Amino acid sequence: MMEQATIPLLLTRTLRMPVSLSAETWTASRGAYNGMVGGAGDFGINAILEFEIGVEGTPGSSGYLVDITVLDAALRDAARERCIAAARAEFARGEPTDLAALLHAIARDAAMTIPARVAKLAFRPSPFRSITVRYAGDLRHPSSVERTAMPNTLLTETFEFAAAHRLHLAELSADENRRLFGKCNNPNGHGHNYRIEVGCAVEHAPRGFGFADLQELVQREIMQRFDHKHLNLDCPEFRDLNPSVENIARVCHGLLDGPVRERSARLEYVRVWETEKTSCRYPA
Repeated sequence: MMEQATIPLLLTRTLRMPVSLSAETWTASRGAYNGMVGGAGDFGINAILEFEIGVEGTPGSSGYLVDITVLDAALRDAARERCIAAARAEFARGEPTDLAALLHAIARDAAMTIPARVAKLAFRPSPFRSITVRYAGDLRHPSSVERTAMPNTLLTETFEFAAAHRLHLAELSADENRRLFGKCNNPNGHGHNYRIEVGCAVEHAPRGFGFADLQELVQREIMQRFDHKHLNLDCPEFRDLNPSVENIARVCHGLLDGPVRERSARLEYVRVWETEKTSCRYPA
């Protein structure tokens, strides 16, 4: 049996880095007075860039895999100048930054001073969107860098739709349905503000599959079908299928899978929240 101490683990660390937009350029915020936002807060147009780095390995005798202050310093140093330069270039040319390429450059820079393998680096421009570059090799070694020059990239975005449904199985009696589903068996149904997070894996390529493609497909395949509908009565997908959150996640995955593949990406998962406390991800 493998000793527990030799089994690799994944350590993640979130870094929030404020930047301020001045008249001509982006500058890193001064000070660090609020640990939740990573720096000082000033009046004006500001942004807080949120990154999450994941490193893999086995802890040493200290119990640490990597001291988190080392992770913070490596990621902050790698991200600050590259993000400021990217922002300057974006404002100058009026074209969006290739975020996957930017993250890859930051990950490679940070990896050189981190004593563990960088497995992933994520950027969250909002609570409802993320982009993550993921690595199979070790960025610290030149041969591995070559193998990971085009990292696997995961895009995620969260959407919301409102719908009503009734949980009911025709093969059960009225009493059995009430016992099984309780208030969710109300004959006239009940409503939810559903949230759906869609994760798509893409091979990095400039102007390849992006968030605009993801939004277009979710709007066409999910929102137009289910938003402000009664799932049992208005939607053929649930005419003979109980619209539980589990089945909604599976149906949404089935609707998106083909269209995503047609655009040279891969649908990795769909996660649906029925309430803040209940969600289902398919596949697991």
